[in-house]
Amino acid sequence: MKAVVMAGGEGTRLRPMTSSMPKPLLPVANRPIMEHVLRLLKRHGLTETVVTVQFLASLVKNYFGDGEELGMELTYANEEKPLGTAGSVKNAEDALKDDAFLVISGDALTDFDLSDLIRFHKEKGALVTVCLTRVPNPLEFGITIVDEAGKVERFLEKPTWGQVFSDTVNTGIYVMEPEIFDYVEPDVPVDWSGDVFPRLMKEGKPIFGYVAEGYWEDVGTHESYVKAQADVLEGKVDVEMDGFEISPGVWVAEGAEVHPDAELRGPLYIGDYAKVEAGAEIREHTVVGSNVVVKRGAFLHRAVVHDNVYVGQQSNLRGCVVGKNTDIMRAARIEDGAVIGDECLIGEESIIQGNVRVYPFKTIEAGAFVNTSVIWESRGQAHLFGARGVSGILNVEITPELAVRLAGAYATTLKKGATVTTARDHSRGARALKRAVISALQASAIDVRDLENVPLPVARQQTARGSAGGIMIRTSPGVPDSVDILFLDERGADLSQAGQRKLDRVYARQEYRRAFPGEIGDLSFPSSIYDSYTGSLLRSVDTSGVAEAGLKVVVDAANGSAGLVLPSLLGRLGVDALTINPGLDEARPTETADERRSGLVRLGEIVASARAAFGVRFDPVGERISLVDERGRIVEDDRALLVLLDLVAAERRSGRVALPVTTTRIAEQVAAYHGTQVDWTTTSPDDLTRVGRQETTIFGGDGRGGFIVPEFSSVFDGTAAFVRLIGLVTRTQLTLSQIDARIPRAHVLRRDLATPWAVKGLVMRQVVEAAGDRSVDTTDGVRVVEADGRWVMVLPDPAEAVTHLWAEGPDDASAQALLDEWSAVVDGAGR
Repeated sequence: MKAVVMAGGEGTRLRPMTSSMPKPLLPVANRPIMEHVLRLLKRHGLTETVVTVQFLASLVKNYFGDGEELGMELTYANEEKPLGTAGSVKNAEDALKDDAFLVISGDALTDFDLSDLIRFHKEKGALVTVCLTRVPNPLEFGITIVDEAGKVERFLEKPTWGQVFSDTVNTGIYVMEPEIFDYVEPDVPVDWSGDVFPRLMKEGKPIFGYVAEGYWEDVGTHESYVKAQADVLEGKVDVEMDGFEISPGVWVAEGAEVHPDAELRGPLYIGDYAKVEAGAEIREHTVVGSNVVVKRGAFLHRAVVHDNVYVGQQSNLRGCVVGKNTDIMRAARIEDGAVIGDECLIGEESIIQGNVRVYPFKTIEAGAFVNTSVIWESRGQAHLFGARGVSGILNVEITPELAVRLAGAYATTLKKGATVTTARDHSRGARALKRAVISALQASAIDVRDLENVPLPVARQQTARGSAGGIMIRTSPGVPDSVDILFLDERGADLSQAGQRKLDRVYARQEYRRAFPGEIGDLSFPSSIYDSYTGSLLRSVDTSGVAEAGLKVVVDAANGSAGLVLPSLLGRLGVDALTINPGLDEARPTETADERRSGLVRLGEIVASARAAFGVRFDPVGERISLVDERGRIVEDDRALLVLLDLVAAERRSGRVALPVTTTRIAEQVAAYHGTQVDWTTTSPDDLTRVGRQETTIFGGDGRGGFIVPEFSSVFDGTAAFVRLIGLVTRTQLTLSQIDARIPRAHVLRRDLATPWAVKGLVMRQVVEAAGDRSVDTTDGVRVVEADGRWVMVLPDPAEAVTHLWAEGPDDASAQALLDEWSAVVDGAGR
């Protein structure tokens, strides 16, 4: 049997290490990853191997040649352009068309029993056998579900935490029959998991999954790269090591000179012809490459040092990676997570802070303090974006420097000369950061329309009027010392997952576009934005009967930016409105849950005494609203969703409503009673927005004060929801309390459980297994439906080490029992 080693990837997440070196040549324990892969193939008798190459292909060919030194026969299939995982193998069809073959990645470290994998494939009579393994964090991989016989039931590529229903992932190792080439078009990008396998499953072809035991690490990030070194040194993976183990865990290769007075604490590796002087200290999980010089007094701990590096006296390297041919001068300090590219000069007594990246061929001056390339958040996630854009503590995690880099990265994803709309809330911190953002955008050849302080829905609407995107900076809801930087697309909606990943990649590479002097972007300040917003809103939303009804309402602007649009709106709406707290308060750009509750209680008192029809309180940026009824009683947010749903559905009598899957199923009853249907979405506002754009959608909401009024906008808009509510109440001639009273009571309980990141995938797999024969919905997380209609939902948090649970039953006791039962499942899996 022949093998195919895929070695064409660019390894962009590993830059700057892969800026001048293909990822398969990155050394692990001083030997290229791909060499470990080839030696594994040879151990299992797979000596005839085709290597697919594309990025820096000549370097791979020059290093391995025809494979004679390894006792193998290597041939190469060169891609002129990236063809995807399947397209690259199709490119080698001529060498593989006669018999079954094995496909393996050249940049993943493993010691799987490939012989047993091949045996399994032949016994099952499979067209394709997918090699699977279990990992603690499945986000970056393709999840795979197999039945008891090993047949693949489902694939899901690179899920979000809401889609994680297993920790069994696709390793990218396959055994295939040559008939597979009939399903791959030539010379076009095609992927196995995304294109070929779904088609095979649809046609009922035999695709099997083999769950392998052993070690597997997809070396795709700097963290996984350093981890792979440590795992080899710890003996967790069965690979060949060059050299001699002179003491337990201390490996020294041929020709290395290690002074007897050097202090070595294994496990560690010192490459061939390296020189370690007296007084140097090399500690655990350090790999020193070939021809490296470590001078006296130097300290290395968990450092990975590539070939031909000079490490000067008294220098200090901790948890970092240093590229080949780099000189680190006396008393330089490189901190945990930093990466130094090839052929750099790090000057005397300079300090490279943690997680900084220094690209190849750069010089760091003596005494310099470099801290401008920090990219990984303290939570340990490899993504900038959380639930509310890019968030963090002002001037600690979110600084003007970070804002400049983010804006530069965002601008780089857009065309030169494009227009971006910027806006902020009324806090001083947001104002300062927005100025930094504007400068970075202009310096990247982007024209800027600055709205200054406006409600978030106004910023979204203005962005959708001809801009390529938008940036809004606000104080994090309920967290006064934190800020959110929200990136908007050309529709004014939150940047999609794909857009976030694109921005993430550009930011990680730090490859920002800069404008030539004649290309610096323009800055303008649009006028009459509130009149424009109000006019468009009143033309779109049905307000018939409002002016004649003489409806009296109380509006609480909560000292936020919603108060800026109310004067333009209320006068034209023709409603008798009492506005309270209209002024902006820079010292209070947000409010805690307790402060908001107190504000609603006060609003209720005013509504009751004024004999108003209802009261509405806006959040500080005008995105969400809370309600009190005519009696002054607070209408809880989940009930407010049902009230508006009932009003809209009763008036429209057809169409669809968009609701997240965590919403009570009473909503389904309300919608069906009035002839409408529910489209269940994930808990992501982005998904609600997507459904909100569909022509048949008449309403959307999230049960937390966010409402979508599709005839005006597909995003949450507190002002639009307020105007629509006024029209509905006027025409129905029922009070909010009467509408609320005719809707059945819901019994939905929620609980949050601490779950370490490392076991989140395991938790979700065990939840699916515990569901047994019960109905399972994986729209978002895992929702298990009992035969009597009760349901529980388990959803991993995308930004924190937490798992959320919701349960609904006919009464609180039943819901509580269900919540307790499944909490035990989650807790048990997490231990």
